[in-house]
Amino acid sequence: MLPDIDSLALFVRAAELRSLTKAAEASHIGLAAASRRMALLEHRFRTTLLERSSRGVELTAAGASLLPHARALLVELNQMQAEMRDHANGRKGALRILANTSVITDTLPDDLAAFTHHNPDVKVVVEERWSEEIVRALQAAEADVGIVVEGTAVDGLDTQPYCLDRLAVVMPNDHPLASFETLSFNDVLDDELITLEGGASMTRLLAAQAAIAERTLQLRIQVRSFEAICHMVASGLGLGLLPGQAARVLAKGLDLSVRPLNDAWAERRMLLCMRKERAGTASVSKLLSFLCERGHLPEPATTH
Repeated sequence: MLPDIDSLALFVRAAELRSLTKAAEASHIGLAAASRRMALLEHRFRTTLLERSSRGVELTAAGASLLPHARALLVELNQMQAEMRDHANGRKGALRILANTSVITDTLPDDLAAFTHHNPDVKVVVEERWSEEIVRALQAAEADVGIVVEGTAVDGLDTQPYCLDRLAVVMPNDHPLASFETLSFNDVLDDELITLEGGASMTRLLAAQAAIAERTLQLRIQVRSFEAICHMVASGLGLGLLPGQAARVLAKGLDLSVRPLNDAWAERRMLLCMRKERAGTASVSKLLSFLCERGHLPEPATTH
C-alpha cells in the first residue's frame, strides 16, 4: 500500500522543523493525530524514520533517504494541482521557467510578453536564480525550462541555444576609460570593481580570466542585482561589470557610460535547458516553436 500524501507532508515538516509538535501545528492537526500518522507511515515502510527525544526529532538513516523523495513528490503534486486549476480556469498549460539574471534583465521579458500575447491559454511563472541553481531545480523536476549561461554543467538535460550577450564596463562619464569605444579586461583590472556575488557564473568567469592574465580582481563590492551594481558605480565606489544590454538599460538616468569588453571570452551564449520528458509537452513545445519564429534557437537540441 502506498503512503498517503498528508502523512508524507507531515513527515517533511517534522524533518524540517525538527519537531513533531511544530509539524502538527503547521498541519493544523493535534499532536496525537500526528503521532498516529507517523506511526502508520513507519509501519508501511517497515522502518523507523524519526528518532524522538525530549529535544524534538532527528532523521534516521531511512528518514534521511526518504526526505528528498518526499519533497520531490510533494513538489510534483503541487504542480499537478496548479495545472489542474489552470485547466479548470480555461488555461491549457502552465510553463515554469527559471532564468539567470542576465536574460531576465535583457532578452527574456520581451520574448515572454510576446509569447503570452500569442498564447493566452498558457500560464507562465518565472523565477530568477543562479545558473547552477537552475540546473539542480530542473534535475529535481521543480521547473519546465531553465535559461543558463553556456559552460554550466547540464548533465542529463536537453539544451537549445537561446541568445548571446557581451559583458560591458559601467563607469562614471568622467572616468578616463570612458574616452575609449571599447575596452579590454586588462584595462579595468587596476580599478576597484563591483560585480555580482561569488555564486554567479559571471563572477566566476571574471575571476578565472583574471587568473589567466596573472592578475587579481579587486572586488570592492559584490551584490545580487545588476541594478545595485549601477547604483554603486553612480556613487563612485568603482567600475561595474555586467552584460552590455542590461548595462545600457540601467545606466540611463544615472549619468554613467557603458563600454563593451572586446575580449573574445566576454561574449557569452545563453542556453535553454529542459528535461527530456518535458521537451515534448504542449506548453514547452509552444515556447520553443515561438522562439524559433523570433529568430532564436538556430541549432538543434543536444543532450548532455
